[in-house]
Amino acid sequence: MREKIWNWYSRESVQKALIEISKSREVIPVFQNSFGKRPDILQFPADIMQNVAEGAISFHGSLERWKNPMELKPGMTKEQMDEIRIGWDILIDPDVNDFEIAKIVTKEIIEVLKDHGVKSYSVKYSGGKGFHIAIPFEALPEKINFQDSSKLYPEILQKVVEYIKWYCKDKIREELLALDNPISISKRIGKSLEEIVSEEGLEPFKIISMDVFGLRHLFRLPYSLHEKTLLVSLPIKPEKVEKFEKEEALPENVKVSEKFLEVKTKMHDAEALIIEALDWAARHKVETKLIVEELPTRKKIKKIPEEFFPPCVRKIFNGLNDGRKRSTFILINFLRNMGWEFEEISKKLEEWNEKNFPKLRTNYLRTQIRWHMRQERNLLPPNCENENFYFSIGVCEPDEFCENRKIKNPINYPFKKLKLKRKGK
Repeated sequence: MREKIWNWYSRESVQKALIEISKSREVIPVFQNSFGKRPDILQFPADIMQNVAEGAISFHGSLERWKNPMELKPGMTKEQMDEIRIGWDILIDPDVNDFEIAKIVTKEIIEVLKDHGVKSYSVKYSGGKGFHIAIPFEALPEKINFQDSSKLYPEILQKVVEYIKWYCKDKIREELLALDNPISISKRIGKSLEEIVSEEGLEPFKIISMDVFGLRHLFRLPYSLHEKTLLVSLPIKPEKVEKFEKEEALPENVKVSEKFLEVKTKMHDAEALIIEALDWAARHKVETKLIVEELPTRKKIKKIPEEFFPPCVRKIFNGLNDGRKRSTFILINFLRNMGWEFEEISKKLEEWNEKNFPKLRTNYLRTQIRWHMRQERNLLPPNCENENFYFSIGVCEPDEFCENRKIKNPINYPFKKLKLKRKGK
């Protein structure tokens, strides 16, 4: 997997596309189980590859554009953010657990934009379950109600999203009923019939989630990999939505060509959409929500004792004469995911190093531990199938539990053992 990720981001065309879209945005690397530290930016290809070397799979960028994203701080008020925000893009993110339904809603949203004279919209496959539809800030009017548009985030965006939902609701209902009956639709998306039907009939936006976003919202950047599927978040021509298949987003099938959030006209062609949305929101008394979005944080786990550790880790603890540096990486990441504090990790590594022949330099161990202490995320140790680590070091000696439970990463071993212990087995 890591080789596939490295090869993708090593492509010059991918690096160029990511750097281009990252200008003036806060950009955060996403790892297998965590997010990178905020704020952060991408300026150079080396920034991309450094993050990938540290385990990044995906890159998420802000809808908002900033004078200097690194000036962002936790606890900032909206007024403080308004002062450094230079713009924001409209992003519509319909979420539904059915790819054909995702295509239907995406096509209908595109029709809404066409009806309002918007030309500068673009579409991309998210890499997951559906599509993103976006309009760049340059397409918005410079001022809205005599105020700078840059200062009217997220209230204008939220009203636009709610207006679009209202505008296309009936048409989406028709398309869904043409696709399938309500009982089958409920099974397709994994919801009960009662959840998606009201007195008015089928409710499209109980089937499809279309969230309104808050301050500092992030979205997966175009030509980034999806952190779960490893498919490319791929910009496509709007007319290709209906026939698009996920296989087209496999990295080996992708050529970097189509752009996302591209300005296609010099006119502020989303002005009519904004005016209609604000007029509709006033008539329907739509209130905006002031949300400051924060990345999810990992729960601190209770320290797991050594008796639950897998055979490979226990064998490393016995000392090595080869693969000591690779084992340092394994041990720090493994123990950190076991809930061990850095003082405990440092003490354990010192004890372990006394058993190595020859021993690693003390300064090397301290440097490695200090580097990991600065990270606000927990990196995983390499997967068991990674031949550059456990096999080549000579510590891969799976026991019966490893084989029966099909352990793929050393951290799975203790968690599965603990789960069995809780069940009394």
